[in-house]
Amino acid sequence: MTELTPNAAGQGLCSCHVCNLVSRRGPESAQAHCPRCGASLHFRKPGSVARCWALLLAAYILYIPANLLTIMETGSLFSYRRDTIMSGVIQLWNTGSYAIAVVVFIASVTIPLLKLISLTMLLVSVQRRSKWRPRQRTQLYRMVEFVGRWSMLDIYVVTLLAALVRLGNIATVKAGPGALAFGAVVVLTMFASMQFDPRLIWDPFQKERNS
Repeated sequence: MTELTPNAAGQGLCSCHVCNLVSRRGPESAQAHCPRCGASLHFRKPGSVARCWALLLAAYILYIPANLLTIMETGSLFSYRRDTIMSGVIQLWNTGSYAIAVVVFIASVTIPLLKLISLTMLLVSVQRRSKWRPRQRTQLYRMVEFVGRWSMLDIYVVTLLAALVRLGNIATVKAGPGALAFGAVVVLTMFASMQFDPRLIWDPFQKERNS
């Protein structure tokens, strides 16, 4: 059984979503705006679950073309290649770049998918008011926020290659349509994790304690 202490909302304390100032906003108080920056005060992010679901569903839809469409096009006088994320990983593996292939696969395929699944699990558990392992779910949310930025590795690689290769007709490197879809997936999942309010994980315990 998880041991709980009274939460800030139960004592009328509210953290500003803009400047993080903690101030008092109880039912008896007329204080509805942050005294420092003037932003509206809420005990929980209003509509966080709905906005997170919308961003997450959009990311799921774009995840398919991000992996099926060409992410990078490379050409020279002798050859021309169109690579998706997976074909790029396979090419790196076949040429002996095993470490780079593993890093690209983890950062560009595994991490985005696990992030989508993790956010889905968190949203479902919050909506069902689940009391299952709240500490572990909170740690999972922190991990999702921390590793999300590394999902942009493929976009960085394509951008660097396109900037470095300046040989005109001899060789060209440019981003494909899959790069745009992949970048959108990463940005949408980052926004979705920002919209999710992890304090909702603990609300069922607090209301049970007060009843």
